[in-house]
Amino acid sequence: MKYATKIQEAANDPEQLEVLYQSSSQANEEVEFRADLQDIFDKTPDNILLSAWHARFTHLPLPKPKRSTHWGIAVVLGVITGLILWAISDSQWLFLDKIPYFLLLWAPIATIPTLIYLAVISKRNYLYTALSCAGLIIASAYVLLLAPGISEFYNRDYLFLMIITLPLLCWIGIGISVLGFKSSDKNRFAFLIKSIEVVITAGIYLIFGIALGAITLGMFSALNVTPPEIIMRLLVFGGFGLIPIMAVATIYDPQLSPEAQDFNQGLSKFIFTLVRLLLPLTILVLVTYIFVIPFNFIAPYQNRNLLIVYNVMQFAIIGLLIGATPLNLDDLSIKLQTWLRRGIITVSILALVISIYALSAVIYRTVLDGITLNRTTIIGWNIINIVLLFALLLTQFRKNLSPWNERLQKVFSKATTAYLVWSIFLIVVLPLIFM
Repeated sequence: MKYATKIQEAANDPEQLEVLYQSSSQANEEVEFRADLQDIFDKTPDNILLSAWHARFTHLPLPKPKRSTHWGIAVVLGVITGLILWAISDSQWLFLDKIPYFLLLWAPIATIPTLIYLAVISKRNYLYTALSCAGLIIASAYVLLLAPGISEFYNRDYLFLMIITLPLLCWIGIGISVLGFKSSDKNRFAFLIKSIEVVITAGIYLIFGIALGAITLGMFSALNVTPPEIIMRLLVFGGFGLIPIMAVATIYDPQLSPEAQDFNQGLSKFIFTLVRLLLPLTILVLVTYIFVIPFNFIAPYQNRNLLIVYNVMQFAIIGLLIGATPLNLDDLSIKLQTWLRRGIITVSILALVISIYALSAVIYRTVLDGITLNRTTIIGWNIINIVLLFALLLTQFRKNLSPWNERLQKVFSKATTAYLVWSIFLIVVLPLIFM
């Protein structure tokens, strides 16, 4: 609601409202201006000036933005990231003689240059970027300082947990830097969609890098030449450092808000299509699994590895549901909308049943053997994801004036707050409990 207050002040001043609109257009924030004006118009439909602007925007499509990718800045920051990762990649550098520094710190090291890139190109959100960078530095330092004081029994578990949690916190930090602390549900959901695209793009870059590395090693091998270990690390970890920021530069235009990004062509369209095609296959897999549960019901109650698989499955399902949820319904036929909605509801119901089953197994093991760091973590994530799935279903079965996709978007956007709170709890509070 960046422009809401100014629009309200200019609601009876045609010249001031036009100046405000031109200002938003020059700042590549026309989407936010239109959304805020529509919101105020919905509350005051009798305002003649706002009614005229509403009619104007109804028949005036958003201009297609001209995007210029700043590859030079992205490459420079990527090279700096790669050099830092290379510097800490020595296999003999182990934190507490347990885990390589690279595994623990790669995400914050790669994220901070990405945050700088987004702020420099967009020329805004400097405060949020600074707060995010400071938060990631403090969180990383906190882990390094606190881990030695955790009891030996839980020390390794905490460190491995941080390998997963710190990247999640980094992703949330990027979200804060781009969106701030107040953003619309649609804008936040668009950020989720773009995040999935960036991850897939990074995976493509990684596959290409591995293939290029294998070819390079093969060429050296054919000449009976073995590069020094320090050079090999430079190629591997230096190249890896380029991937995150290059993926962001490829997919995301920092000068536009998330909801103003292009979702209708290229990789975006491919991902939407692929995810929606995966819905029927996912339903088949989940139905099959639920069918075989009674024949091996006790397995997750005895095998902790199965519980980890269940937790990974939950996040995969949530990601699938996010990717399948349309940002806008205009591009989909009524028939496709109907079947897509049914597919999302079916997957949510099946995933909810399996998630409750998995949670009961974790609680059973906790009651039997006591609370541990890993069990606390899994119980927390399970509860958040179960509540999320239940909320998704609740919004679809309740009567509501808003379109079904917007109701899903609202649930997903609210869930990011729960993810942030639980991630901070895992990093800051959980180790204090098990010291």
